[in-house]
Amino acid sequence: MSSFFAPAAQGLEDLLATELRGLGLESARPERGGCRFEADLAGAYRVCLWSRLAARVLLPLAEFEAPDDQALYEGTASIDWSEHLSPELSIAVSFSGVRPALSHSRFAEQRIKDAIVDQFREATGQRPSVDLRQPDIRLQAHQNRNRVTLSLDLSGDPLHRRGYREAGNIAPLKEHLAAAMLLRADWPEIAAAGGALVDPMCGSGTLVIEAAMMASDTAPGLLRTRWGFLAWPGHDDGTWKALIDEAIERQEVGLEKLPPLLGSDSDARAIRTARANAQRAGFGQAIRFETLPLEDARAPSERGLVITNPPYGERLGEQHQMLPLYLQLADTLKQHFAGWRAVILNGAGLEIGLKPEKSWPMRNGPIQCRLDRFEIGAEPSPASEQARDLVNRLAKNRRQLGRWLRREGVSCYRIYDADLPEYALAIDVYGTAEGDWLHVQEYQAPRSVDPRRAQARLRAALQVIPEALEVPAERMVFKVRQRQRGESQYRRQASLGQTLTVSEGRCRFKVNLVDYLDTGLFLDHRPVRLWLGEHARGKRLLNLFCYTGAATVHAAVGGARATTSVDLSNTYLDWLADNLALNQVATSEHRLIQADCLAWLEACREHYDLIFLDPPSFSNSKRMDTTLDVQRDHGEMIRNAMRCLAPEGLLIFSTNLRRFRLDPDLSDEFSIEDRSRWSIPEDFKRNPRIHQCHFIRQRR
Repeated sequence: MSSFFAPAAQGLEDLLATELRGLGLESARPERGGCRFEADLAGAYRVCLWSRLAARVLLPLAEFEAPDDQALYEGTASIDWSEHLSPELSIAVSFSGVRPALSHSRFAEQRIKDAIVDQFREATGQRPSVDLRQPDIRLQAHQNRNRVTLSLDLSGDPLHRRGYREAGNIAPLKEHLAAAMLLRADWPEIAAAGGALVDPMCGSGTLVIEAAMMASDTAPGLLRTRWGFLAWPGHDDGTWKALIDEAIERQEVGLEKLPPLLGSDSDARAIRTARANAQRAGFGQAIRFETLPLEDARAPSERGLVITNPPYGERLGEQHQMLPLYLQLADTLKQHFAGWRAVILNGAGLEIGLKPEKSWPMRNGPIQCRLDRFEIGAEPSPASEQARDLVNRLAKNRRQLGRWLRREGVSCYRIYDADLPEYALAIDVYGTAEGDWLHVQEYQAPRSVDPRRAQARLRAALQVIPEALEVPAERMVFKVRQRQRGESQYRRQASLGQTLTVSEGRCRFKVNLVDYLDTGLFLDHRPVRLWLGEHARGKRLLNLFCYTGAATVHAAVGGARATTSVDLSNTYLDWLADNLALNQVATSEHRLIQADCLAWLEACREHYDLIFLDPPSFSNSKRMDTTLDVQRDHGEMIRNAMRCLAPEGLLIFSTNLRRFRLDPDLSDEFSIEDRSRWSIPEDFKRNPRIHQCHFIRQRR
């Protein structure tokens, strides 16, 4: 009997110990980072072949103190390496540690290799080679402070590599984590009782394939042909082949008892990958994979398990944007899987309106997740009842805006803006040729608001909004609206690159509802843009802080002789170039300048007939020489802009700072007309403080 160690992912040590005892290894005991067990070689082989949770199987060869590299070399050299390898074999060494005395892992690995190579060279004149990709013998060294354990890795490649994934195909969930989810769900017991399994967001199919392996009593290592022990001098080939024969017999019996196994996903490419993986795993005919949207998933029988690993949102702040998807998942479970058990790996940290019966912490790579288990029952209060006031208000707003929208031909508009205090949302409709999209933003709640009650109301709201506005749920994008400062004004929130084409007046624009906090079109500035389009013919326009250039496009389409658009962000200037091209505007007379607007304006010596000045309320971008505070700086900005204005020209100054006060001294220098009331469109009149707008001319 020898002592072995099976590493495992954090949080799975207890589950692995239970699994190993089920394999007949009663001595298995969980430790930090895995399980230790006593076994003969057949027992260690059985773990390699049958463990669904272990990362590797390690045979410790020696333990010794190594406070420095020389001690590490000497401790390694004290082992008789002729018992474990020969000069004809290749090796690889991995070094890890907990507060290790040797902090440079590459150097420590090299010292271990040096000791092994020197021993063989002195004894035989030959030496083993090093192969980091596919070595014959793999060694693992682990140092806890000063103490080093040097082990032979019997598994070779990590055990989660079952062999059914195509090489290089990276999936969001490794096989051993999928197996852990299934074991926490008690899937073997559910399958034995005839229960079905459904993964409605299956991706490349890992959960469903692992479920098929468990239900058919298929050894997870049965497909593998490379093992760390095959070239090891201590390998017992007869014992190994007997275990393989036993596993094949068990699989043949188990395949006859497979319950229904279904995987679906809205991504057709993922389904093609899942089918190919299932085919390689030997379950091509046993698993049904379909391209389906989440809301169309259905239970194929009265009882079973729904299990899934939904997207998390990888960037800071994106998790909250995943809420509509998680709510759709909860709604699908409640409507179509009553009486089933559900297990969800929640990496977004979102409450979905279902109370978990049990939860476990779990890591998926670097992401801290929560594994939630639910028993799905009838929900007493549907979202439509919880959010009835919101539904009624949306219907009322549609009626009130309907005639105006049709008369003015407006297809992008705000239909709701925190009309009810308990639903602090802004809801915008973006009409396209293919249908409407919804852009929903939650205003950041004050600390006085109970977060649990607020999230419950938000869940209910997001469930009813698509139906109330007759827009498919998958065409709703959700964000949290927070004050943006500095570089965050320009920072991507996602990277999907998904744009829509919308119309406004005579112009067309690209909008992006997903990747940025703002969409590329400020809807409350619609009247000013339309006015510029009507009055720009034959004139020269300067658009400062131009953003994606919607005002520039209106002026160009309206016949402006020339335009100059200035912004700090190359991203927005590229967006403007796309918008000009979309409207078939030649760029020869339309300059796009990437610059700090304050510095550029101060140096400007040209003159313009129309100037549109709409600065952000605040900016401390690292690309600017100074900070910008519109209340503090607007006087200087306006004076500099007026120097660039032709004698009969017009400066349109606009700001969204709610508490803005125009410098009274400016009225002594210029002719100023407050056009705020006129500039606020019908769909924003419920909130007259949305922005201020002033027409400024030279005094005659």
